Amino acid sequence: MSTPTIETIAEPTVQQRRVPRQRGRGRVGQERTNVPATVLLILAAVTVVVPLYVTVMMSLKTDAQAVDGNAFSLPLPIDFSTFARAWQLTDFPRAFGVSVFVSAVTVAGTIILSALASYAIVRNWDRRLFRWSFFYLLAAMFLPFPVVALAQIKMTGLVGLDNPVGVAFLHIMFQMSFSILLFTAFLRSIPEELEESARIDGATTTQVFWRLIFPLLAPMSATVGIFAFLASWNDFMMPSLITADPALQTLPVVQSLFQDQFTANYNVAFASYLMAMAPAILVYLFTQRWVLSGVTQGAIK
Repeated sequence: MSTPTIETIAEPTVQQRRVPRQRGRGRVGQERTNVPATVLLILAAVTVVVPLYVTVMMSLKTDAQAVDGNAFSLPLPIDFSTFARAWQLTDFPRAFGVSVFVSAVTVAGTIILSALASYAIVRNWDRRLFRWSFFYLLAAMFLPFPVVALAQIKMTGLVGLDNPVGVAFLHIMFQMSFSILLFTAFLRSIPEELEESARIDGATTTQVFWRLIFPLLAPMSATVGIFAFLASWNDFMMPSLITADPALQTLPVVQSLFQDQFTANYNVAFASYLMAMAPAILVYLFTQRWVLSGVTQGAIK
């Protein structure tokens, strides 16, 4: 009977040399495609691209082409006069200016007030008043505008804010809950040692916030500003209920007011819709990376 040598003992068997196959992988170094996720992404893209395609095609058609019943057909010849007609019919420059004013005030007010409130809450979290204030503000996220619409209409009318200024103020108030949630998550990732160094150099709390903290909040400020702009620009219910003067209505409300005149001119209607949503689309396309980067940076401490 032969005794096993050192080489025989050290040599692994065939089963030991076999590399276990990893689940979820096809070839070596290649991950298997997630088919359900891919299908869901394609369906989501279709639900956005198809309506946008129909809107663009219909806005470039003539009156005869618009009533042919085929919304997916190409506009031949292309007619750009529909945009001029929609521009004049809805008094687009005035409504556009009102929407820009309301959105600009909403974005600036939301960023500044939410950043200040979030800074006070995070740096005084050990105090019960600030901690419960944070929970109180978060509870407002579950309070939709239609629930308090009647009270808001009466209050804005009594104080003379039944105009775009009052609409902007209400937009700021309803955006603060979600904005404070984002800002507080981001502020917790900023070390307090930076503030202590600034205070040692003689900086006050106001100087620390505006010169040190607020510049560091730039990614999250961009994210909050984008959400505030989209919510304000596309809002229909609040301006239509709060603003008393029809001449001071925003674009979504103006388009609704001229809906009866659009029923016979589908191409003019789609041209008006395209002009109204073009600013929101452009803003999102150029700033979408800020949304993801701001949220992810606020989630990582």
